[in-house]
Amino acid sequence: MFSLTRQKKTGSVVGLDIEAGSIAALEVRSNGTVELAASAIGPLAPGAFHEGEVVDPDSLAEGLKSLFSEHKLSKQVRLGIGNQRVVVRTLRLPAIEDPKEMEAAVRFQAQEQMPMPLDQAVLEYQVVGGVPAEEGAAPQLDVIVIAARRDMVSSFLAPLRRAGLEPVGVDLAAFGMIRALAGAEEIAGGEVEGAGPGHSAAAVLYCNAGDVTNLAVARDRSCLFTRVSHVGLEQISSRLAGARGMSPEQAAEWLAYVGLERPVEDIEGDPETVAEARRSLEEGVSALVDELRLSLDYYAAQEAAVPVERIVLCGPGSALPGMAERMEGMGLPIAVSHPAALAGLGEAAAARLTLPFGLALES
Repeated sequence: MFSLTRQKKTGSVVGLDIEAGSIAALEVRSNGTVELAASAIGPLAPGAFHEGEVVDPDSLAEGLKSLFSEHKLSKQVRLGIGNQRVVVRTLRLPAIEDPKEMEAAVRFQAQEQMPMPLDQAVLEYQVVGGVPAEEGAAPQLDVIVIAARRDMVSSFLAPLRRAGLEPVGVDLAAFGMIRALAGAEEIAGGEVEGAGPGHSAAAVLYCNAGDVTNLAVARDRSCLFTRVSHVGLEQISSRLAGARGMSPEQAAEWLAYVGLERPVEDIEGDPETVAEARRSLEEGVSALVDELRLSLDYYAAQEAAVPVERIVLCGPGSALPGMAERMEGMGLPIAVSHPAALAGLGEAAAARLTLPFGLALES
């Protein structure tokens, strides 16, 4: 697993994803094979979590303690983080065999690329590709580098420990998304002549539509680019809640009920609320499509960019009726996907638990 903290080997671990209004946890046991042991989705007090960051540590600790106690989940957890205080960059560096020299080169280059003091950050990197030696030129490596504010990471770990949990790993939420879905996508994408078994020459854009939106471009299981956008369900729900004077929970229920599929006039309920829910969804999806386009354009301009051939949608937003169809204007094939291990769950539960499932897996 490529993570922000060191991993501890354990037979049973819970992948943990926190969003505004809810906590999702999925426990797997690994003993040669991966066994889905338990799962739970529970509420989180309003205002405890916002735009991917902890706002009220006490409420979060209480919500975690209640959820894990009620469902008797393992106390060992791998946590996913995705917010604006995590910075990801791809660097092209000379091929260096010595690990210490490579680490020094990465840190030196990262000082120029990362908008934060590295002595206040957790820094990790991984080689994701490269350029072979050519006449007159030395080989080069493409390295993805992640920097996360130490105080931000600590703001997550403290409530977990107060809830009696043992964090055994902290990972980027986007990497959990890729692990959860890349296996199915490798099969769907097929093999490429000369690329080796299960290897695709093209990349996939993964999109986890949650309270914020996690985006990642990956080839096979290697993340080539990732970013977090504030455009997501939290923003859409807040718009509806403000317009109709309802709680965030009520707004979320209305959005799921109205969806984007049925004609508004066929939906039972207060006509003004139905119409406002539809408007909120349409504006939110339009903004999300704009974010996807901008992200793809930014990624494509990078020196090491690999062509993106399709989009895979997951997360709570993917369970909204008509969401994927409304995003088809991207010009790339788009499909909703869940891990095969979650096939026995309902659509909404599988969508919410996709990211925790990937976080619980070891790379």
